Amino acid sequence: MNGSHPHYLRPGLPAPRPARDGLDAPFWSALREEQLLLQRCGTCQRWQWGPEWICHGCHSFDMVYEAVEPVGQIFSFERVWHPVHRALVDQGPYIVVLVELPTADNVRLVGNLLGDPRQPVPIGANVSGIFEHHSDADPPYTLLQWRLT
Repeated sequence: MNGSHPHYLRPGLPAPRPARDGLDAPFWSALREEQLLLQRCGTCQRWQWGPEWICHGCHSFDMVYEAVEPVGQIFSFERVWHPVHRALVDQGPYIVVLVELPTADNVRLVGNLLGDPRQPVPIGANVSGIFEHHSDADPPYTLLQWRLT
């Protein structure tokens, strides 16, 4: 990821945690197993993200998590130069991408784009997910990062 440590961003950022209501817990658990799970309506089969108790399309409460291939296209991006957290004061730039997943109704996920932070970022470029494990954290967690393919 970078030369000084195995993660894309420097240590010290708050660790992601499932929401208190547990709605997104399956997503975070699956990432630890290197699997991407997103919500899908059992009634109308529509994919959605972020997680909700109700389907955005048909308003059914029949929401389940299903596996999705972590591949997509860059819909948008931001090259971040200004530190948004004190742990990032000496790190910059880095690239945040909005990735559209065509196999899941074009649901969009946010993540970091790995590689040279000054690289060109073509809109529509193909990306694949990389599972970045933070096993030493308490509790351990995994992030989904993106790499150009």
